[in-house]
Amino acid sequence: MDGSGLPEVRSTCAYCGVGCGVLLRPDGVGGLTVRGDPDHPANHGRLCSKGLALGETVGLEHRLLAPRAFGQDTSWDNAFQLIADRFSAAITEHGPDSVAFYVSGQLLTEDYYVANKLMKGFMGSANIDTNSRLCMASTVAGHKRAFGTDTVPGTYEDLDQADLVVLVGSNLAWCHPVLYQRVIAARQARGTKIVVIDPRRTASCDQADLHLALQPGSDVALFNRLLARIHQTGHVSAEFLDRSVGFNEAVELAQLDDPDETGLRPGEIEAFCDLWIGTERVVTIFSQGVNQSSSGTDKVNAILNCHLATGRIGRPGMGPFSVTGQPNAMGGREVGGLANMLACHLDIENKAHNSAVRKFWKAPNMPQKQGLKAVDLFRAVESGQIKALWVIHTNPAATMPDADRVKAAIESCPFTVVSDLTARTDTARVADILLPAAGWGEKSGTVTNSDRTISRQRAVLAPPGQARADWDILAEVGRRMGWTEAFSYKTPAQVFREYAKMTSLAVSFGKDLDITNFSDLDDEDYEALSATRWPTTSRKSDGRFFGDGKFFHPDGKARFVPVTHCPPKAAISEQFPFLLNTGRNRDQWHTMTRSGLSPRLSAHLAEPYVDVNPNDVDRLGLNAADLVELNSSVGSGIFRLRITESVAPGQVFAPIHWTGETAPSACVDVLVPSVTDPISGQPESKSTAVSVRRMHAAWYGFAVSVDAAAPGSEYWATAKTPNGYRMELAGKQIIDDWESTARDWFGLPDAEATVVEDPKRGSYRIALTDGQRVLAALFVSRQPVTLMRDYLASFPQVTPQQILSGRSSASSEDCGPIVCSCFEVGLKTIIRAIHDQHMISVDDIGDALQAGTNCGSCRPELADLLTEHSKSICNKQKNCRHEQSA
Repeated sequence: MDGSGLPEVRSTCAYCGVGCGVLLRPDGVGGLTVRGDPDHPANHGRLCSKGLALGETVGLEHRLLAPRAFGQDTSWDNAFQLIADRFSAAITEHGPDSVAFYVSGQLLTEDYYVANKLMKGFMGSANIDTNSRLCMASTVAGHKRAFGTDTVPGTYEDLDQADLVVLVGSNLAWCHPVLYQRVIAARQARGTKIVVIDPRRTASCDQADLHLALQPGSDVALFNRLLARIHQTGHVSAEFLDRSVGFNEAVELAQLDDPDETGLRPGEIEAFCDLWIGTERVVTIFSQGVNQSSSGTDKVNAILNCHLATGRIGRPGMGPFSVTGQPNAMGGREVGGLANMLACHLDIENKAHNSAVRKFWKAPNMPQKQGLKAVDLFRAVESGQIKALWVIHTNPAATMPDADRVKAAIESCPFTVVSDLTARTDTARVADILLPAAGWGEKSGTVTNSDRTISRQRAVLAPPGQARADWDILAEVGRRMGWTEAFSYKTPAQVFREYAKMTSLAVSFGKDLDITNFSDLDDEDYEALSATRWPTTSRKSDGRFFGDGKFFHPDGKARFVPVTHCPPKAAISEQFPFLLNTGRNRDQWHTMTRSGLSPRLSAHLAEPYVDVNPNDVDRLGLNAADLVELNSSVGSGIFRLRITESVAPGQVFAPIHWTGETAPSACVDVLVPSVTDPISGQPESKSTAVSVRRMHAAWYGFAVSVDAAAPGSEYWATAKTPNGYRMELAGKQIIDDWESTARDWFGLPDAEATVVEDPKRGSYRIALTDGQRVLAALFVSRQPVTLMRDYLASFPQVTPQQILSGRSSASSEDCGPIVCSCFEVGLKTIIRAIHDQHMISVDDIGDALQAGTNCGSCRPELADLLTEHSKSICNKQKNCRHEQSA
């Protein structure tokens, strides 16, 4: 059965930590139709552009379909035995700490649980860490310091009920659009005010009442000023003061901090403090701008201190709220996926906790100390301490700081296993063993979102080839290493029941995590499980924590943590005079191994770029569309220049998404040093000192092709299109024979060639065909090539001569770059509609074109277009009236 005609199946989105419910139906040809689940509490039917495009990402052309050992396909039996033998040998010869797992927030909870049990309970090491270390480890550490456990206090409903929402280091409009739309809906319904605290002006500022463009890394100075003002104005909650420890010390240190470190005007700071203090129902949302810092844990506690001081926590419409970036980063935290944790929010170095987990698992060799956190783990790989490494569903060779060094370390490891959907990642290309894993839509299990809601992911497609579920792969290795009974799982439901039963340990120690009433779920009930927020017992009926003043430290009290401002470790200098900030694009996610498969998502921002302030552009003598080189103390990269006032002078911004597969010279983490927070171990990814200069290219190029190409130039960046690929290129070396170069790059040695060239001007245009259709076209110039790129990217079925013109024919409409990915509405279409229909509001554009009516993340861009082109319309009308009166 191919699935066509079956009813829709409830599942959960594959992307961020919002945890949106989706309804899936196989389309009968190996794909899916996807829509939002109107009954899911996280999204109530709304999806962002990425969620809507999930059906475009389940094809097989990129998939790993069979195990590989040392470059050759092999059987599962052989792969399993190799892994079991090599890990066993390393443990026997060098001890348990000679092996390590590096896993991912994209694992299901059942996968995470088995991985954690195998490493910590049976291999005997705590060397299992996760890419979640790169995004929310500072929040975990801050929560534990303040609350006694890693507990998210509030729920998404608080966003609906807040009168003030403060976004700190979070571009919610682009990174969590569904939550942003809840905030905007609250603004429309109850007048909720919005404050954005971010060095950049982002899309989230579009609806903000106040944007505080503070100096990078100065969040502690700002929130210490707020804490001092809370104390000064008498807004401290006496009840919460009685239920806490350390307030006086925290206030004393806060009063010593200099708010001028923020770079904000005193009036801006006081306006923020007055608004925050004067609004009881305040939610402070924070994300990577807080976490990814050498003082990220202190930043988290600076925010928590303010909510604890006022008692604005755990009650409707108020509280601190960390939003996570991965679909199951929270589930990983719950089952102990980090190297410094045990399952169920228990502590690895607490003897009672450790003993209880050992007895529950009947584990032979539990570690007594924390394992290696991500940066230290790969340093241990580099030094030779780690003899066997298993990487699961993540790409550290591209995403770890100092990425080139990490890639070299992995390549030098005596034995590396990678489990993934594809062999086309920087990490997979240097692995010894590749294991084909089942992906989203093919595997079954649970995930936990940012407000502790457990949802089911369900399988609606058969795993392709020999792909298997991760829990199943891990369990088989456990059995082959001799632990048959402990890893005798046959279904994910068995794993979930064991994990649910294990949360009784947390209850026995007075901790927060409790899903014990799921420990007796039969397979049928597990399959039917609906979205449920933990704890699932009646002790927290409204789903919130701490409103009653009860915390999880041994004395039941909260902890104020005295903190002081510490600037980023990266100091600008004459050699590196700019500070590089990093982050996400609206329509892409992580390293694009999934989202990059969607043509419509790839159409929004198809090339790696760096944002630079116009003042710096003028000072450096740069021009629009230049390629620029960034250099740091550890690496370099090449990016397309974007001139924008969204970044302040002296600061630049580049997105994280490109890798060796899509733009080898634009991997941002190659530039980022491995500086970490001393408490959380989270890298400082938001503040890297860099230099900026023009790349002096001998030539620039643009290409389209039916199949992927592999050019050998210093710069290239590729993106998926509906009918193939598009590519930007540039090189420093003069190429004499462009026709043969094009044949080589596109793998078309026998194609028919149509060539239009002007060697004196350095202009070459080459179309390669099979006699009936164009298979590839290359456009080269000494300057950045001016063409109708988006028209060419559609790969129109025209003659070679027409395509080489670089322009659409009179009968073909050029829609321009995509602005609204949800409905695939292009820039030129929007501009024409603004002019032709005299539009005056974003809602007018939505009514006419649907743009901005789904996830809403393109609305700030629509507003900017409306402002720009409405002025043009007004000027034309004024000129017309002037001519008529004359």
